[in-house]
Amino acid sequence: MRRVFGAKKDKEPPPSVQDASDRINKRGETVDEKMQKLDAELAKYKEQIKKTRPGPAQEAVKARAMRVLKQKRMYEGQRDMLYNQTFNLDQVAFAAEGIKDAQQTMSALKSANKELKGMMKTVKIQDIDNLQDEMMDLMDVSSEIQESLGRSYNVPDDIDEDELLGELDALEADMGFETEGDGVPAYLQPDKESDLDGEFNLPSAPTGQPAGRTNVQAEDELGLPAVPHASLRG
Repeated sequence: MRRVFGAKKDKEPPPSVQDASDRINKRGETVDEKMQKLDAELAKYKEQIKKTRPGPAQEAVKARAMRVLKQKRMYEGQRDMLYNQTFNLDQVAFAAEGIKDAQQTMSALKSANKELKGMMKTVKIQDIDNLQDEMMDLMDVSSEIQESLGRSYNVPDDIDEDELLGELDALEADMGFETEGDGVPAYLQPDKESDLDGEFNLPSAPTGQPAGRTNVQAEDELGLPAVPHASLRG
């Protein structure tokens, strides 16, 4: 039967968006190359028209130039159509990529949701609250221990605070009595010489030269007693 009807051929997979876009881009490049050749011909005919005198020869060159110009217009229309097709394919490819990204995002979210549910089964709010209560109790016990260890020994408990404040005020009054007007205690102020002299009745130091001594020894330029010079005899 296969020899008579032949074997059934497998269908080729449909072209992808990228394949179609590549094919259209190649066609567009071919059209661009043809347009470049037509531009070169138009430039050549333009130079010939400038060099040719008006007449049948010039009209023939113009007719050729018009034919080339019509071909160029046709290729320009084809190129614009190919560009539009490429733009549409790019939009479709962009939308397809967006759908693929959305599918991957949904798959990742589902996996994360499943993993999070498994983790939440091992964590209970009641256990966290109980742990917090235990920690607060431990901190209170620790504070009581520190306070108990920080108490002073041999301190009577029946001390009257009012009595202590009275003693403190009396001490401040005594210290203020010893302090003079300038705010400095008397024991820190310098002694006055006039008061000491009056208290001990000491005589004042003598001034001037002693009586009966009129011979004053001469002094040299350094303030020392001058040495008498011996007389020199010739």
